[in-house]
Amino acid sequence: MNESNTILSVTDLTQQIRDVLEAGFGQLEVRGEISNLRRQTSGHIYFTLKDAGAQIKAVFFRGEVLRGLKFEPKDGMGVVVHGQLTVYNVRGEYQLRVIRMLPEGKGTLQEQFEALKQKLLAEGLFEESRKKALPVFPRHIAVVTSPTGAALRDFLQILGRRCPRLFIQVFGVKVQGQGAEEEVATAVEILNQRAEVELIVVARGGGSIEDLWAFNEEVLARAIAASDIPVISAVGHETDFTIADFVADLRAPTPSAAAELLSLADEEWRDRLLELQRRLSRETRSLLEVHRSKIQRWKTHYVFQEPLRLVERWFQRTDELRERLQRVLLMRRMQALERMVYLRQRWQGVDPKRKMKELRLHLKARENQLRLLSPEKRCSVVM
Repeated sequence: MNESNTILSVTDLTQQIRDVLEAGFGQLEVRGEISNLRRQTSGHIYFTLKDAGAQIKAVFFRGEVLRGLKFEPKDGMGVVVHGQLTVYNVRGEYQLRVIRMLPEGKGTLQEQFEALKQKLLAEGLFEESRKKALPVFPRHIAVVTSPTGAALRDFLQILGRRCPRLFIQVFGVKVQGQGAEEEVATAVEILNQRAEVELIVVARGGGSIEDLWAFNEEVLARAIAASDIPVISAVGHETDFTIADFVADLRAPTPSAAAELLSLADEEWRDRLLELQRRLSRETRSLLEVHRSKIQRWKTHYVFQEPLRLVERWFQRTDELRERLQRVLLMRRMQALERMVYLRQRWQGVDPKRKMKELRLHLKARENQLRLLSPEKRCSVVM
């Protein structure tokens, strides 16, 4: 034992080990099988992750469970966990602190799915504005699927029963395995060169994420997006979502649902037409009755009963208005003349020439009066 070394407590040593482990490994992904899973009332999940050669304890805290767990984990289930290596100080045990958990086989594929989804979303391939409207009464439909699959059989059976007038063209392709996405994409491109095709249905039955992976490939997504003919994606079960679903003009939960969405039964159309005919007949009769009542009221109106008397009444009214107008004009004219006389009188009252003349006459009269006075009285008057 080296006496110069600092003596550590168990707590200090465990903390240093924890620091080294967390800094040395960082974030990591581990694949294994769940064993001894315990879900606490607190919401935390404790389990052992093992394989044929080793095992490690793991903890999945409630916050991460609520944010990142999309399935129900069970003992014996193979999973891929994303988390951090840490040390539980109380027991001196290292363990995995789980941040995210996926069923085994979905880890890598799910990340690829999300990455491609975000890429195409950023390019606008999922925008509703670019999606094409489906034809209301299609006559020629092409279905791209496996020619031997149950999905095609169900699809044709429903369409044959509900709408036998439709012409269905089957374009057989691989829908699973290597090269399946290329075959489906090529089929969509070829069908776009056929003028008679009004609608394309890309269909496949249910399966695992690996089975459906061809419909998550970029080459197929871009072929569907580039199609000038509307495309329905009918892949998997109702809970399955693929990239093709997001790019297509319409997603159908299943191939059978696509057949039902495509066609209304002829009986349903006949029923709807009959109902429209009955409504039209009722509304026409109602409208005719309304107009008939209006005509009856108009026939009894005095305008139509004594039209000459109505005209005479308006003649009389016109004469009255003419007389009133003449009286008003005459009165306005007299008022205007009186106003002019008044203004002329006022103008004459302030005429400066007349005022000067009156002043001169006044001064002259005054001067004459002074001449008649004696000199003494004249001086006193002047003073």
